Amino acid sequence: MIEKWQCYQFSELSTSLLYNILSLRQEVFIVEQNCVYLDADGYYDHCALHLCGFDHTGHLIAYSRIIAPSIKYSEPSIGRVVVAPTARRKGIGEELMKQSIKFCNNHYPNCSIRISAQSHLEQLYATLGFQSVGEPYMEDGIPHIEMLLS
Repeated sequence: MIEKWQCYQFSELSTSLLYNILSLRQEVFIVEQNCVYLDADGYYDHCALHLCGFDHTGHLIAYSRIIAPSIKYSEPSIGRVVVAPTARRKGIGEELMKQSIKFCNNHYPNCSIRISAQSHLEQLYATLGFQSVGEPYMEDGIPHIEMLLS
């Protein structure tokens, strides 16, 4: 389980933590999902907030990237949602999303939250209150759908 949640601006990330974040994202989004794309997109990481979940040993096991309104979408957005493979099936993904939503609500009150969800996770996000908007689309070879939490 998560022992500690911590949110960082890009400039607050230590070299070691940044390495761990990028390693986790690459392990899941590039290697596990067999998807070749530029994860370090050169833009959003620098202006994003980075929500990290650490286990009792201090290892990063959950992460999401939160982008302020008017940068990617008109609403704040949550992306790069990832749980370490060794920590799955323990409810950490749902806990990560709840923490991400809570963070957005605290920092960007009275704003809807937009996500670009992998289509196979649409029902999971729906249980958290997100509603599908628009038509499904392909992103990096994986079906996605935009979802909005009002």
